[in-house]
Amino acid sequence: MPRSKKTRKVGLIGVRKDPDRKPRVTVPQGKKKGKGKPSGTRNAVEQQKARSGGKKTAQDPRHGSKRPIQLIKAEARKYASPAEELAALEADNKLAALLDKLDQDISISRAEQQYVDEKMERHRFLCDLMGISDDEDEDDNSNDPLDDLDAISMDDFKK
Repeated sequence: MPRSKKTRKVGLIGVRKDPDRKPRVTVPQGKKKGKGKPSGTRNAVEQQKARSGGKKTAQDPRHGSKRPIQLIKAEARKYASPAEELAALEADNKLAALLDKLDQDISISRAEQQYVDEKMERHRFLCDLMGISDDEDEDDNSNDPLDDLDAISMDDFKK
């Protein structure tokens, strides 16, 4: 048996094609139509076609709750006791800075002055409620223990 060298060429396999047959010509038809909706359609406003037959209300394409959420907290803080509110007022950095400006005779805006007035009025109310006196000079004089003693007169001891 003679040895034959292996080649890649293969002889005719199967039935020969019809010589009159022309190959199919494929014409590129542009971009294929994608599946689904394009990106960003969830938040996009849809254009509605005007129909003369019936009226439809505009529907929001977004999913989930449409209830608006307040981003700014409108309610004032609620404190458990007047002492806590007084401590918070005294620790207010904005109020302290504005009071320092007023002590240095620096003018402040109307809104800042209104803020100072409101906070100082609330501070006075809380101090009165808790029985704290704002007058430091009166406290020094009234708490002197020797004021309660009667003045000694030398005439009382003479015979």
